[in-house]
Amino acid sequence: MRADLLQLAADLARKGEAFVLAVVVRRESYSSAHQGDMAVITADGAYHGWLGGNCTQPTVKREARRALADGQPRLVSLSPEPARQPPPGVTALPMTCHSGGSVDIYLEPVLPPPRLLLFGPSPAARALAQLGKAMGYLVDVVDPAADRSAFPEADRVLAGPSAPEIRALAAAGPNLYAVVATMGESDEESIAAALSLDPAYLGVVASRRRFGLLRETLLARGVPVEAIDRVKNPAGLDIGARLPEEVALSVLAEMVQVRRARGEQAAREPAAAPAGEREELDPVCGMTVVVATARHRAEHQGRTWYFCNPRCREKFLAAPERYLAEPAAAEGGR
Repeated sequence: MRADLLQLAADLARKGEAFVLAVVVRRESYSSAHQGDMAVITADGAYHGWLGGNCTQPTVKREARRALADGQPRLVSLSPEPARQPPPGVTALPMTCHSGGSVDIYLEPVLPPPRLLLFGPSPAARALAQLGKAMGYLVDVVDPAADRSAFPEADRVLAGPSAPEIRALAAAGPNLYAVVATMGESDEESIAAALSLDPAYLGVVASRRRFGLLRETLLARGVPVEAIDRVKNPAGLDIGARLPEEVALSVLAEMVQVRRARGEQAAREPAAAPAGEREELDPVCGMTVVVATARHRAEHQGRTWYFCNPRCREKFLAAPERYLAEPAAAEGGR
């Protein structure tokens, strides 16, 4: 394994940036990749390292996007005969441009830890900070008194809902979870501040009656009803919680439920290309080619065609009608 790639992975993890570590775990001749070859693929699609030729890279990048979306590792097998029944747990994908060999690649997504933003100095908030930290969350607490001693487990204690550090948390996006447990102190301001961040989860620890009053106040302030409807109240799964520690347990259980459901939904959806990145299919082999970085192109019948390697381009130019009549099928079954 390359030390420079391991160092890059360590730097990305330290900065809290998502990436995928991909390693060749098996290969059959004739493959330009070898066992132990590796690459680091970042969330913006940057590809560092070597896992094989031009046909390998777009497929690995697409599977890396899926891994970052659902948070699940995967083992992919790129083979000239993907129709063969793969072993359990292996995703078989075509490698029709390959020189006859196959390669198996393990992809491990490395995601930044989720962030838990807590509003209020209440006993429930203190219990949430303690349990959330034990579960691996980065914990930020908004406490007007900025009492660090009340939240020894927290990564940061912020002075109030308008603290500038709170606005920066919007970048966490679907990795941000928020709970308002202010118990009557700055309730509306805290909920409005949390909603402005568009967290993946927002729970309010309050009775239904109390939250009904807060809802009316927020609507009068111009907070959209669609945003308020996303708030979980009472926060947490119904486990009959009474003590602050039990309330914290029920809220974190609901957050886990939301996280896992989001991961399962992402796993069912096709991996979308990054914004602005157009993709085309190689008409010879059916591999996905990123248009912006495609090195092999050809003009035919007033259209530009894109290829994953020069051999596919040569085959297309020699007999374009063959591949246009049965796109990506003439070579895909061989």
